[in-house]
Amino acid sequence: MDRIKVGIIGPGNIGTDLMYKVIKSRHLEMKLMAGIIESEGIKRAANMGFETSIKGVDAVAADPEIRIVFDATSAKAHLHNAPILKAAGKVVLDMTPAAVGPYVVPCCNLDKLQDVDNFNMVTCGGQATIPIAWAINQAADSEYTEIVAALSSKSAGPGTRANIDEFTQTTKKALEVIGGADRAKAIIVLNPAEPPIMMTNTIYSLVRHPDEAKIVAAVEDIVKKVQAYVPGYKLRVPPVMDGNKVTVIVQVEGAGDFLPKYSGNLDIINQAAVAVAETVAQKMLEGRR
Repeated sequence: MDRIKVGIIGPGNIGTDLMYKVIKSRHLEMKLMAGIIESEGIKRAANMGFETSIKGVDAVAADPEIRIVFDATSAKAHLHNAPILKAAGKVVLDMTPAAVGPYVVPCCNLDKLQDVDNFNMVTCGGQATIPIAWAINQAADSEYTEIVAALSSKSAGPGTRANIDEFTQTTKKALEVIGGADRAKAIIVLNPAEPPIMMTNTIYSLVRHPDEAKIVAAVEDIVKKVQAYVPGYKLRVPPVMDGNKVTVIVQVEGAGDFLPKYSGNLDIINQAAVAVAETVAQKMLEGRR
């Protein structure tokens, strides 16, 4: 089967887990792992037989075989990388909160994004909560949505910690832009509990049309759609109604490809990015882009 070659910039936890997921993909082929130092991630990719480089974005941009790129660096780094990759004609999956391109949550708006060359994967909390917020808004028209993403402190590496402000701001905006809330707020909690907790996300929405049956049906439907690309996603507490306030709790268990299963926060954004990349690759293979 023909596959589209991809490159990954950033050989840390997210980049390495992406590599393992790309290996399993039907439409993607791992070509190059790029970083800026001879890190453990670079060595691991080399030991697995893939090309590596410490020239970062320049190495990926210069490879004509690579058509899709995952940028797993940082928001600041992606602002530098994005124009270089655009000039090189690459389609980019931005794993950072930089939001150079449009936000994408596969089950909510991927079908509406045509010929996009830079997809912003929002945040891990966004990928976990926006589908629920979107479903509630579709069913009941949300005035306000607030989410709390609680994840294991052990699963929050330097990149996550360096981007906390961007995380909350980007997630808030995406809850409005994609989720449909008139106003939104995002909170992240790093829980140091031992053993490490699974990623747990609480979504609160104030709605104009509190029809419980419609809300429950919409939430159950969107959970199934997320599970199509994130099997460890599950409804922990189904919609609870209190007047016009709706509360839903979802949990994410990682696939355990490279990271521990409690790192559902990293796993869900990677699974979502691969789902987007596979859709793009399929169009490339069919000559539709």
